Amino acid sequence: MPSTPRLAFLDRPRTLAPPGWSRWLVPPAALSVHLAIGQAYAWSVFKPPLESSLDLSGTASALPFQLGIVMLGLSAAFGGTLVERNGPRWAMFVSLVCFSSGFLVAALGAATRQYWLVVLGYGFIGGIGLGIGYISPVSTLMKWFPDRPGMATGIAIMGFGGGALIASPWSTRLLDAFGEDSSGIASTFLVHGLTYGAFMALGVLLVRVPADGWRPAGWEPPSAPGHLVSTANVSARNAIRTPQFWCLWVVLCMNVTAGIGILEKAAPMITDYFADTSASLTTSAAAGFVALLSAANMTGRLLWSSTSDLLGRKNMYRIYLGVGALMYLALAQLGDSSKPLFVVCALVILSFYGGGFATVPAYLKDLFGTYQVGAIHGRLLTAWSLAGVLGPFIVNKVADHQKEAGHTGPGLYSLSMSIMIGLLVVGFVANELIRPVDPRFHEPAAEPTDNRESTPAEKGTDR
Repeated sequence: MPSTPRLAFLDRPRTLAPPGWSRWLVPPAALSVHLAIGQAYAWSVFKPPLESSLDLSGTASALPFQLGIVMLGLSAAFGGTLVERNGPRWAMFVSLVCFSSGFLVAALGAATRQYWLVVLGYGFIGGIGLGIGYISPVSTLMKWFPDRPGMATGIAIMGFGGGALIASPWSTRLLDAFGEDSSGIASTFLVHGLTYGAFMALGVLLVRVPADGWRPAGWEPPSAPGHLVSTANVSARNAIRTPQFWCLWVVLCMNVTAGIGILEKAAPMITDYFADTSASLTTSAAAGFVALLSAANMTGRLLWSSTSDLLGRKNMYRIYLGVGALMYLALAQLGDSSKPLFVVCALVILSFYGGGFATVPAYLKDLFGTYQVGAIHGRLLTAWSLAGVLGPFIVNKVADHQKEAGHTGPGLYSLSMSIMIGLLVVGFVANELIRPVDPRFHEPAAEPTDNRESTPAEKGTDR
């Protein structure tokens, strides 16, 4: 897609790294985008003021966030090929424009008390920015860090998990300063749109792609058992025809379902577990528990994805799914006997939830190569869309049913815990079925393609 003269700096050739460029400048570029779009996890800050100022129900006030997550999955799936074709700077710029303008449209909606504009701006337009921004740096990071792809993508995707830790208190302070009426919400949205736009621009200007054939000095592709590392490339079109893609789709869906089920209902869950004991929690303590889970989610994205560079991706998912099932079993059987045990198990589960997100791009690279890994990643994220509905539905529906049946405390969640264990076992089996991709799906090694950015092995410098 050719750029207009005014936007020629977005062209892929303009993003080619000059000699001596440090690859360590690329993770901060990616992080600037992911920290910004990670604001989505802090949407709950806006729910109470929107409900009171615009007379909305709790269900209605959740619409912008829900639509944003739906658009994240759809735009990542359908825009992945464009991201690969046009490069990371183009993708980050599109994400900047959509995410920032989404806030501005939402600000107009709040100021005029037209809630549909808030939904359109934050949910639809901003959601496109979420999806394109989420996948924008993936393939570039793995081309710069073929020796440590898990660590590289973990740094960026950690930003998405940690964005709410910045956005939540910042949004609260802005609402305190501007007021929680429709005018104050509009002003807060406006400041968000302008500030995030400027912050994301740093990533747009800083990101670079390596020269064809670049690789870190002295590095050779690993061949250790458990890594499943392929030296061949598979197109996005062919990838979705392989059983490996769909097995990994199931793996991601099950892992995310298990994690998001706790994350969405964390505060009421821990309150219910200890409501009838001497260790009952205050509202502020339950909120603190939610903050701890967010920190575990963020930390796990870097810690476990970096660990996968040593253990291999398949082995890492054995830990996510197998140990995760044991953590759920401990919650179901012993969770109400010890508050520290409950907290530790939940933190481990949420760290695996975040780690699963950060490790999956490197797993895709191992299986399908770097050729169109961003596009493949986008298609795989449809598993997140389903899990985002499935996890909260299971926990909430079962809890409501158990409450109607007269159960209290841990009894509200014992059945949903068992369901989560079953789902993780399904994911574990799917992971065990993953094998190297059949050569018939590989791209011909000698056939040039527009999207290819790497060629076999010219040595580079590890800067």
